[in-house]
Amino acid sequence: MEKWDLYTLDREKTNQVITRGDTIPNDLYHLVVHVCIFNAKNQMLIQQRQSFKEGWPNMWDLTVGGSAMIGENSRQAATREAAEELGLKIDLENIPPVITKYFSEGFDDIYILEKEIDISKLRLQYEEVQAVKWVCFEEILDMVGSKKFIPYDESFIQFLFHLHQVNSLYQK
Repeated sequence: MEKWDLYTLDREKTNQVITRGDTIPNDLYHLVVHVCIFNAKNQMLIQQRQSFKEGWPNMWDLTVGGSAMIGENSRQAATREAAEELGLKIDLENIPPVITKYFSEGFDDIYILEKEIDISKLRLQYEEVQAVKWVCFEEILDMVGSKKFIPYDESFIQFLFHLHQVNSLYQK
């Protein structure tokens, strides 16, 4: 059972906690994180959600993502999600998210990394991820158009690719 901290709009922790699936009270928010990993060819590593996963089953999504658990900060949640979903160790110590996208029930901290990864060596979390692959911007747009990718706005996907080119946080 996942438990999340709740925050004010100004990201101040309220000392209130909610269980995943419960309705988030008005004027309170929870923290979500995404890590977008690109390679030197300007391709993004994407994941396909499991067929039995609640919310967007079988759809392709950004590299990793999920909600921060009680007591976690953004970097800790992003590091945990990468390890859980892909078996991938990333180091975000002293690295802030590149952007934060607000939505009706929370805020989504997005990290952009460039990292060369042999996807055959990843350990996919069975409960979450059925496949991964490297794709370019146009491929993601085609997947969105054919309803195979979570329907993010084209401008958002384009912005992520732009951020990779101008502001990614490089790791070996």
